[in-house]
This record gives sequence, C-alpha cells and structure tokens, in this order.
Amino acid sequence: MTGDEMRDGEVSIWFFIGISLLVNGILIAGAGIWEIFSPPANPVVLFQYHANAWWGGVLLVLGVIYCVQFAPGRHS
Repeated sequence: MTGDEMRDGEVSIWFFIGISLLVNGILIAGAGIWEIFSPPANPVVLFQYHANAWWGGVLLVLGVIYCVQFAPGRHS
C-alpha cells in the first residue's frame, strides 16, 4: 500500500488537520472581527491591519480545502 492508497474505514490524518485548521480559523477570525467592531482600549502597534482577522480567514479557507480534499469516502 502506497501513501495515497487507503483501505475502507480509514480516515486520513490530513482530514483531521483540516478540521483543526477550520476550527482555529473560525475562532481567530471571529476574535479579529470582534476587535474590528469593538477595539481594545490599548491596541497593539499594527492594529490597523487587523492581522488576526486576515490570518483567521486564511486558516478557515485552508481548513475547508483540506476537509473537502481529504474527506472520508472520497477516493482520488
């Protein structure tokens, strides 16, 4: 069995990594969006770039891609 072949009933580790990226992306993007509408009293130096909202969005998109690509039952 090569690295790309999977037996029935097995779930790729990349699917779980996708779930992790998706959940972390939702949490980080949510916190970033919350800070946009409710800014902290003492913002960090580069607050105007909203890095946590952007980074959360990137993680969320990567998580969706991984979850779709490596979904159980999907055979490439």
